Amino acid sequence: MIERIEFKNFKALRDAKLPLSHFTLIVGANGSGKSTALNAILAFSNPGQWGYQQLRTAGVPEKEPVTVSGTWTEDKNEYLMLAEWSRNLGVRLSFQPTSRNQFGNENNPANAVRSARIFSLDAANIAQPVELQPNMEMERSGRNLAGVLDRLRDQNPERFEGLNEQLGRWIPEFDRILFETPVQGHRSLALRTRKGRHTIKASDLSHGTLIGLALLTIAYLPEPPSIVCLEEPDHGLHPRLLRDVRDALYRLAYPEGSQEKREPVQVIATTHNPYFLDLFREHPDEIVIAEKVGLEAKFTRLSDRADLEEILGDAPLSEVWYSGVLGGVPTGT
Repeated sequence: MIERIEFKNFKALRDAKLPLSHFTLIVGANGSGKSTALNAILAFSNPGQWGYQQLRTAGVPEKEPVTVSGTWTEDKNEYLMLAEWSRNLGVRLSFQPTSRNQFGNENNPANAVRSARIFSLDAANIAQPVELQPNMEMERSGRNLAGVLDRLRDQNPERFEGLNEQLGRWIPEFDRILFETPVQGHRSLALRTRKGRHTIKASDLSHGTLIGLALLTIAYLPEPPSIVCLEEPDHGLHPRLLRDVRDALYRLAYPEGSQEKREPVQVIATTHNPYFLDLFREHPDEIVIAEKVGLEAKFTRLSDRADLEEILGDAPLSEVWYSGVLGGVPTGT
């Protein structure tokens, strides 16, 4: 997994270090660098998607490069990853082992980061019918969900049934995922009501229901990406569903807890939802506070604060964060 990422001159991340775990929740105000950090992970798979001038922090001299560097560890092996942009030399990407210990090809971090995916789920895109294609993947917005579920039903029926069962727990109004064929070669989604067995088309489902279905699908993929980044997975969901969302993300990050026989997925999520944050009070090592200081952003792992227990006391984590004492809230300055 990626243990940490360091940013130099990367947009708002002028000089920042992001510590990471198997599961990391980044909490902070708007504009505090949360989304920028998630997008930077894609730099290790396709740095050429950006140009130097797009990334350079405002005010930084053009002679200075933009860099995103990371440390990948697995067992006792370690790799240093570097993506660098400069005005004159263009783009450079490298993966270097820190010792003579050799990774097998299957464990090379270059392979893992190529499969990294960022999701910023949007209900309108999730509901769209799709033209079926082999090996369909869900897009960043959730588009193609109908095709992904159609394939899951055909190729992994046990997982599809497990997803249906879990959906019924999340949203008891429904008991089944259905498919429609609006035109030949296309699929669209629908859900069946538990009472009356009525079919409700995706376009008529609530935003929260569609986003919840997309999150469950990611959690039940037979071969999920090695790294999954989620922008505000709690967005649009009722507070009573937030514990279910956490459990779905933990299913990815800690597969042994769900009797899954696969490698853990590194999950990085962002939020500014105090109710969601409260669910991680007992795991401060999984929480990173993103804070804007002047024009720059910085990250602090909550468990690294020496005064954490004194600050928290018996109060809910959300109240302490909301007060501003932990940082990561709008300051107006």
